[in-house]
Amino acid sequence: MTDSMPATDAPSSCDAEEPDAAARSSRPVAVASPAQEPGSAGFLSAIELTPRGPSRFSAVPQPVPWPKAYGGDLVAQALAAAMCTVRVDRTVHSTHSYFLRPVDPGRAVDYAVEVLRDGRSYSSREVRAYQDDVLVYLATVSFAVPTAAPDHAPAMPRDVPAPEDVPSSAEVMAGVEGAAARYWSTGRSFDMRHVAGALYTEVVGPGEPRQCVWIRSFAALPDDPDVHRLALAYACDYTILEPSLRVTGHAWSEPGLVTASLDHSLWFHREARLDDWVLYVQESASVQGGRGLGMGSFFSRDGVLIGTVAQEGLIRPRAAASRTAP
Repeated sequence: MTDSMPATDAPSSCDAEEPDAAARSSRPVAVASPAQEPGSAGFLSAIELTPRGPSRFSAVPQPVPWPKAYGGDLVAQALAAAMCTVRVDRTVHSTHSYFLRPVDPGRAVDYAVEVLRDGRSYSSREVRAYQDDVLVYLATVSFAVPTAAPDHAPAMPRDVPAPEDVPSSAEVMAGVEGAAARYWSTGRSFDMRHVAGALYTEVVGPGEPRQCVWIRSFAALPDDPDVHRLALAYACDYTILEPSLRVTGHAWSEPGLVTASLDHSLWFHREARLDDWVLYVQESASVQGGRGLGMGSFFSRDGVLIGTVAQEGLIRPRAAASRTAP
């Protein structure tokens, strides 16, 4: 991480032919530029929106070494689209979504935003995502006017090693060949460091339904709080299913293993920078019926709770997949 941060002078990708353009233009979405460090280019490209009409945008999920797009692309892109339709006096506090169909990476997804309500303190949006005119993703997003009020949050777990003392994914993958290894090492725009061991090729560490992961963008991000909220939304899907995989003894590279995000909820509590280390504390709440429910909490490095996530995902080993095949 660099000590200096680039100025937020990237053009807004929210501009479209709508009456409320002033509200949208105050919510810029960062666009990758030649001056931006390459480590964050994938994430910044993912949240770059192209206006397609009133409350309609398109964005491109980033390439991955498997046939379906990463779910965090859809979460962050839908949130970016919703942000473009909300007045500047309110910020996102929650988003809830369903992944309805697989999405092809590298091909545009269209996002249609519907205004459900604009009240004095809260605004609600529904976002529908389409690829080739087929509905693939559905989200609701709620925004609130910041309000001074009593504050409470749980403390960050103690005795967690500092991120500098935990091996990076690149170090864990050193000597492993293949597109997946390269992607896990440096291809996700975020440095991810598993405190108790990763699950890329095998389950390293205890087979318990919990884990901690340090996360930070590889490069500095624009000095815009909404970009860092989008970074949290983008990165939260990478490892949330892993405690369920860990407790059932499955690694990502297991032959025949099928996984998929099914639904997802994310609550934003406090601001933090995602180009500084955050601790992602995760736990499997339940595994049953070929599904795992993961719960997670994000803490800034100084121990402040910044977000909470819940996500259910498909876990289908090869034997189970063969039994259910038509």
